[in-house]
Amino acid sequence: MKKALQFILFSLVLLLALPELQAQYRYGANGRRRRVVPQSQTEPQKKADPLTAEEMVANEMPKITEAIGLNDFEQAVVSSILTKYVQQRIELQILDLGPEKTREAYEIMRTKQEEELKAGLPEEKYNALLDYQENGFKKAKKKKKKKKK
Repeated sequence: MKKALQFILFSLVLLLALPELQAQYRYGANGRRRRVVPQSQTEPQKKADPLTAEEMVANEMPKITEAIGLNDFEQAVVSSILTKYVQQRIELQILDLGPEKTREAYEIMRTKQEEELKAGLPEEKYNALLDYQENGFKKAKKKKKKKKK
């Protein structure tokens, strides 16, 4: 009789505690609901393709045009020259030459680019472009450094 009473009492406690145990399993100890169905594997993020020379120049041309005040013909000349030399710089980076050869190649490209720009633009706009390249780009880099600190 004593064993039967113990069995009934144990069964009653088990029946009353079962919903509470099930709720803790389903929602977790801190009240958040657990997911019964496993989450699907997400696709790994595809790396963004690097910009082409044309895209880089197209992104910068509105700023250059606004800063210097180029007309359509001058804008086309500057755009084609910059695209040509940006493409050469990209190709040089891909070749991954030594630091001295890379520096020499950059200097040669810079001088050729300046010669072509000087031939394609009026003197005052050429000087304004050089000033923009020297000062405009450096200011943007300094602002980024300040934000990092």
